[in-house]
Amino acid sequence: MINSNTPGDVTSYGVLKQTTAGNVIDKAVEEIANLGFSVIHSGLLADETRSLAAKFDFLQARYLETYGGTYLESIDEHHTLRLPLAFDRAFIDLAANKNVLAVVERLIVGKFILNQQNGITNPAGKIYSQSAWHRDLPYQHFVSSRPLAINALYCVDEFTKDNGAPHVLPASHKQESFPSGEYSLKHSAQIEAGAGSFIMMDGMTFHRGGVNTTGANRRAINHVYTIPHIKQLIDIPALLGEEELDTRVQELLGYRYRLPRSIDDFLKSRDRRRSIL
Repeated sequence: MINSNTPGDVTSYGVLKQTTAGNVIDKAVEEIANLGFSVIHSGLLADETRSLAAKFDFLQARYLETYGGTYLESIDEHHTLRLPLAFDRAFIDLAANKNVLAVVERLIVGKFILNQQNGITNPAGKIYSQSAWHRDLPYQHFVSSRPLAINALYCVDEFTKDNGAPHVLPASHKQESFPSGEYSLKHSAQIEAGAGSFIMMDGMTFHRGGVNTTGANRRAINHVYTIPHIKQLIDIPALLGEEELDTRVQELLGYRYRLPRSIDDFLKSRDRRRSIL
């Protein structure tokens, strides 16, 4: 018997189980689980996306001035803005975006934290470090039954083929080795997305930035969410200090999973966990 749920649905034969996707979160979860990537909207209004874009430019200029553009270029860091949330609370809110977290909590079983947040500029007419194929858990060649990390790349600008929208290798999070060059060229897909969207991926999906052939830089803010066992790129709680943050945001930023500095600290942390449970 051929089953068809609704007009225009994909028909099936001999199928006993089928995944259902009733909303945009379900669809994103299904695509990331199977293909390794998806696109969702942030839910931010147009004036909010414009405000974040202006804040990005302000922070990037201040970052270059603080750390020195020449020095950053010498260590290939001049296209990256590390941890913008340390300079403006608006980027903490971005990291805690409800649509993104709804997807992440469906894919990472149990607890997760924000491992890193980086502003990324794809420069007009230039090749930059992100243009090489990589995983956001680099140097790792294994396959896990469930994701250990999920990326959420916020599109400050519209992502188009012309301004260097990222290329991905679909389902590459399911294979240990990077495929051959011929395979990569033949089977890669380029992801276009509107400003205010998030391009989300399994952290083990191979991807790279495209070449920006326009006359304007293309801006983005990448987030990597991981299981707490993977250390943060930068110690966010140590950097922010005792900020007045919502309890859930504190947990997201890793306050609950700080490394004990002594046996006494470890025992106290165990005591605190027992009181929470």
